[in-house]
Amino acid sequence: MQRRPLGRTGLDVSLICLGTMTWGQQNTEAEGHAQMDYALDRGVNFFDTAELYSIPPAAETQGSTECIIGSWFASRKNRDKVILATKVIGRSDMTWFRKDGSKGRLIRSQMEEALDSSLKRLQTDYVDLYQLHWPDRAMPWGSNPTRFNPADYRTSGEETPFHEVLEILAGFIKAGKVRHVGLSNESAWGTMRFLAESEAKGLPRMQSIQNAYNLLNRTFETALAEIWLREDVGLLAYSPIAQGYLSGKYLDGARPAGARSTLFNRGQRYEKPGAEAAVRDYVGLAREYGLDPSVMANAFVNSRPFVTSNIIGATTMEQLKLAIDSEGVTLSPELLGKIDLIHQLRGNPAP
Repeated sequence: MQRRPLGRTGLDVSLICLGTMTWGQQNTEAEGHAQMDYALDRGVNFFDTAELYSIPPAAETQGSTECIIGSWFASRKNRDKVILATKVIGRSDMTWFRKDGSKGRLIRSQMEEALDSSLKRLQTDYVDLYQLHWPDRAMPWGSNPTRFNPADYRTSGEETPFHEVLEILAGFIKAGKVRHVGLSNESAWGTMRFLAESEAKGLPRMQSIQNAYNLLNRTFETALAEIWLREDVGLLAYSPIAQGYLSGKYLDGARPAGARSTLFNRGQRYEKPGAEAAVRDYVGLAREYGLDPSVMANAFVNSRPFVTSNIIGATTMEQLKLAIDSEGVTLSPELLGKIDLIHQLRGNPAP
């Protein structure tokens, strides 16, 4: 398994990262344990989770994924073999994360509670990478990232200043609970603000950014890729097969039994105008070259130099094997050229 440097940490993480967000709803504890066993055996040394998981978010299942990882660590006694990443929620109206029922904020009391709760569920004394799941400020991302309205950037109450968030994280590192810190669902402006505050005040440096990246959403390439090049803040790419849409299984309105969009109806990000036409083109191209469409989609993400690690997810062992096997698939220059031709025509229909 190929490994790549995680920012400037000195850690090398596997090109494939094991995503875990289905464990606790779509997957049982036993299935989560089996996935971790298999991934570790295949050379995957990087696991990603969050206090939010499992997905979709719900009070009844919040933290369940971390609990499954924690019970695996306890039974396998192999915490030292895994580079573990988890996340703290950003500003949110969800009230079930904190004991006092507060809405989510990136403030000291909430972040301290979040980290201690995650460590308890994970049955570990530390996490290798602690990430801000999304910002404490309003910004365009997720379901409607392309509509710019200045009013959307004015949140109720004051945003936590960047340097204060970094000071809180510095305390976690000093206490030995966190080794390194990173971002998620962040913009180029936000990333550079964190880096500037870090350099100016001698605070911890953001080492990575976990954003969506796939054939339907290559927006990372426009600004954030330059930050990777100049600042060594690499991409931890999530949703590499666009929540399964790039496998082709949802074409023509199909809803396979047990699939995420069938169960939860949460695929709107990949059902925007133009998305299905793009999926059809990419699926057809993969089949033209004798590739499983999901393998081609993962292999494309793997091939990008700015990708530190590709966060794959699976609900079955067959899906997991295909995703991990993509690490050994090299896309020819000719095929990559045809992918770029489709991108020129279809753009980013699902940012």
